[in-house]
This record gives sequence, structure tokens and C-alpha cells, in this order.
Amino acid sequence: MDEVANQVRLYLYRRFIEAGAPPSAGETAEALDLDPAAAEDAFRRLAEERVIVLEPGTLDVWMAAPLSARPTAFRVDAAERGRWWANCVWDGLGVLAMLDADGTVTTRCPDCDEDLGLAVKARRLAPTDTIGHFLVPAARWWENIGFT
Repeated sequence: MDEVANQVRLYLYRRFIEAGAPPSAGETAEALDLDPAAAEDAFRRLAEERVIVLEPGTLDVWMAAPLSARPTAFRVDAAERGRWWANCVWDGLGVLAMLDADGTVTTRCPDCDEDLGLAVKARRLAPTDTIGHFLVPAARWWENIGFT
């Protein structure tokens, strides 16, 4: 990854955490004093390298794993830090790890619609009887990253 793409990546993640949503390529260019075309190119390269996922046909960030710009079934609440959306339960735990924060990942059971949640306390997953199931094997996630 070149220096511009790395600067853009770091800025994108920082803004996503601070604002709860990713910045646009234009906002990124302005904040980093880049030519807008350079920021747009960096967004495209980051998407090609699977660092981010863009909304189809746009330069708008959809996912910057483990974060999702769209509401999902996986809400992450980090104690006193804020609330974000994750792409899956695994990413939800990744958000808390990235923040080095205690918190919860909540969702609903797709079978019975019961509330489900995982809690992280003191950097450890709290004991739970919850069982997770990944419909698609990890090796196939990028075949349709929006579905997985």
C-alpha cells in the first residue's frame, strides 16, 4: 500500500470511529490536503485491496471492516465510546477489540427472533450459552461480501 492510500485508510478509520460514519473522498481530500483525484484513486485502491467495500457504482464507503456504514443486524455498543454497526457478529467483536473497549454486540436470532448478545468485559468475552453459526464459510465470503 502506498503512502497516500495508507494516509487515506488511517483518516477514514479515525473519522468513522469519531463520527459514526465514514468520510467521503472529497472530505478526505480536504482533510488531508490532497488533490480530490488522488483521494478518489486511494479509495478505489483500498477497495481493490479489500480494505474497504464501496457502495456499488460509487466511491461511498459501505464497509471498512469491521465497521459498516449501513445499519445491519449487528449493533455494537462500546461503553461510553459510542455505537456502531458491524457486518457480522465476528466484526462486532472486532470493533470492540479495535477500540480496546468493553461493550456489547447485539442481534436477533434469525430463527426465533429472540434477542441475542455478547458482552466483552476487561478485554474478554463474557461467558455465554450463545452459539454462533456462519452460513457461508470464511473462504467464500468475498464471493458476495454484501451477503455474508
